[in-house]
Amino acid sequence: MSANGPPELNPDRRVADSIPRTFVDRAPAALRPYMRLARYDRPIGIWLLAIPCFQGLALAAIETGISWMLAGYAILFAIGAIAMRGAGCTWNDIADRDLDAKVARTADRPLAAGTITVRKALSFLAAQCAVGAAVLLFLPLNAIAIALASLALVAAYPFMKRITWWPQVWLGLTFNWGILVGYAALGGTDWIAAGLLYASAALWTLGYDTIYACQDMEDDALVGVKSTARAFGPAIGPAVGAIYASSLVLAAFAAIKAGAGLVFAPVFAAYAVHLVWQASRFRADDGPACLAYFKSNREAGLILLAALLLSALLPMA
Repeated sequence: MSANGPPELNPDRRVADSIPRTFVDRAPAALRPYMRLARYDRPIGIWLLAIPCFQGLALAAIETGISWMLAGYAILFAIGAIAMRGAGCTWNDIADRDLDAKVARTADRPLAAGTITVRKALSFLAAQCAVGAAVLLFLPLNAIAIALASLALVAAYPFMKRITWWPQVWLGLTFNWGILVGYAALGGTDWIAAGLLYASAALWTLGYDTIYACQDMEDDALVGVKSTARAFGPAIGPAVGAIYASSLVLAAFAAIKAGAGLVFAPVFAAYAVHLVWQASRFRADDGPACLAYFKSNREAGLILLAALLLSALLPMA
């Protein structure tokens, strides 16, 4: 550090997996590192965090019926997903900044690349958490308590890849906690159904994040990072297929337990076809295709959401 203060930060860099020509690239230069740190140029994570919240609401609506509260809570959860996904990514990059600098796909992330300081990242983390806390104020007390219980999962996640070969399991437990929060917010009472859907979603995340982790297997091996993609090795295709099959069974039981009618079946069948398509087509050595299959889980999650919403709209069908 010079006598005049800290050295100049490196210029802003586009990050791997970013959607080209997003609003982030057109934002003022001073804001871009923060927006990239929160992954605003990679919105798939926001979808994959918000969709389980919406599914929890829809599952509860099968029991409680459709109301304007459903739409109101959906808006709140969308805001919360944007804030808390950004906060989670910020925390993850603070913890992983040294590892990220050694991996080709993550070397351009703001902290690894030196386009933002850790102190500024911590301040940004606090601001995003404040937005998430503000959203919680509009939820019932039991939903707030359930939401706060997830903080330990969130805090520990960045370190799981150093400890276990199964960090994707931890991610599944963390990323789908919104099912339980959404279910509680709308007043659902069948916690067996909610637990089954949560377990199903955790397995869904285990499957799709294993596909995503295929992109980094060589770099992860070099720096000593663990993942299910590396753990499964040559059996990764059948393993993802078995994980998705288990997820489908649990989701079906959750819907049946909640009282979903026959209208659930055809849309759920489309969801099943989507997961089978992913599991049968991805190849661990084709990184770009793995990324595409991973991103397609936005559509997969929305299909299951549609099946649950139809069951709430047409309870006798």
